[in-house]
Amino acid sequence: MQMLEHEDVAALPARERILETAHRLFYREGIRATGVDAVIAAAGVTKVTFYRHFPSKGELIDAVLTLRHGRWMAWFTSALQRHARRLPLSRALAATLREWLSRLDFRGCAFINAAVEWGGSEPAVLRQAATHKQAMTDAIGAHLPDIPQREALAQALALAVDGCIVQAQIHAGVPREIQASLKALTLLAQALLPENASGAADA
Repeated sequence: MQMLEHEDVAALPARERILETAHRLFYREGIRATGVDAVIAAAGVTKVTFYRHFPSKGELIDAVLTLRHGRWMAWFTSALQRHARRLPLSRALAATLREWLSRLDFRGCAFINAAVEWGGSEPAVLRQAATHKQAMTDAIGAHLPDIPQREALAQALALAVDGCIVQAQIHAGVPREIQASLKALTLLAQALLPENASGAADA
């Protein structure tokens, strides 16, 4: 999942330019560390223009997370589907994550980061994070066989995915550590999944 290039952002209308700029800065620098003035300066807008579109930082955070959710889920579902066409789900999950965890601009899960940084003072952030994680769980579940424990398996795999993401963030993208986390994810998925289950795409 890629962010827009700087020159592409500069050509956008004011609201979209603010949103894209905040998306980049919040993810790279952190929500608390990025003040409204920094977003205004980087977006090249006036304070009047900023507050006309986003009356508070909370509303900007909510809009950024909505944008991030749509883009990340579009990437995740597409990549998982692509890998699941040729791999069992246990390996397709790892192959999907490898695409993201190995990127130079990887800074962890924006929703986990936001919940830790801002969730205590902005309940809407926690709701957004919960919605995002449920959507990820549902996307994984769509590749599981239709069995009674399908939902529980999807939740377990989603937890393993989150653990892999956090490990990659902690180790600052070190390839050896990423590979170890992805291998652990694959082994856990293989242990959890029903025998010979390789995902809905392979059924």
